[in-house]
Amino acid sequence: MEKPAVILLSGGLDSATTGAIARAEGFRLHALSVDYGQRHRFELEAAARVAKALDVERHVVVKVDLAVFGGSALTDEIEVPKDRPDEQMSQDIPVTYVPARNTVMLSLALAHAETLGAADIFIGVNAVDYSGYPDCRSEFIEAFSRLANLATKAGVEGRANFQIHTPLIELTKGQIIRRGVELGVDYGLTHTCYDPNPAGISCGRCDACQLRLAGFEEAGVVDPLEYQRKAE
Repeated sequence: MEKPAVILLSGGLDSATTGAIARAEGFRLHALSVDYGQRHRFELEAAARVAKALDVERHVVVKVDLAVFGGSALTDEIEVPKDRPDEQMSQDIPVTYVPARNTVMLSLALAHAETLGAADIFIGVNAVDYSGYPDCRSEFIEAFSRLANLATKAGVEGRANFQIHTPLIELTKGQIIRRGVELGVDYGLTHTCYDPNPAGISCGRCDACQLRLAGFEEAGVVDPLEYQRKAE
């Protein structure tokens, strides 16, 4: 019998690939997306498309408005960096970091998993091509795993040993894309850009677009998305 699992689904390339991996491993998927006050709706629309393609049992969207705190170019009126070279992207934590976002999202996924009787949570964090985000590192995931089993009734009573699955954490973006292609992921359903135009067309110049485009080039695969302009 398939085991239930919760997957955090952002609508991006990484979470779509993570969902395909979880499904290939035989898990019965429950998708959770978070409307955290991001400046555009395109990633939530992409999450709905990806959830349908993954044939999840249920797709839940939870609203937790982190925009009330601000502090990020993804939730506040802060300019999204463009055309940054690789060395600059890997140097400092960028203004696109949303304070405590993955901690909040994993907490919601943990609550959802406990109510479902599920012990497995999947998240598409990546520490190789990541843009300096501290909550994409294995140290954070290990710490949260310990917390999950200390802070829940199911964990304390021994009914669940919560596992946070991060199948992409040590892969390059190219390796992620190749794995997704093997599993039949339609990357045309996904959305990555931090600063799309009003029609949802990716800018091609923000950190997220540059990492995505470099990944497709590394993988030798054509990116199915349209771009306003690719970085020089």
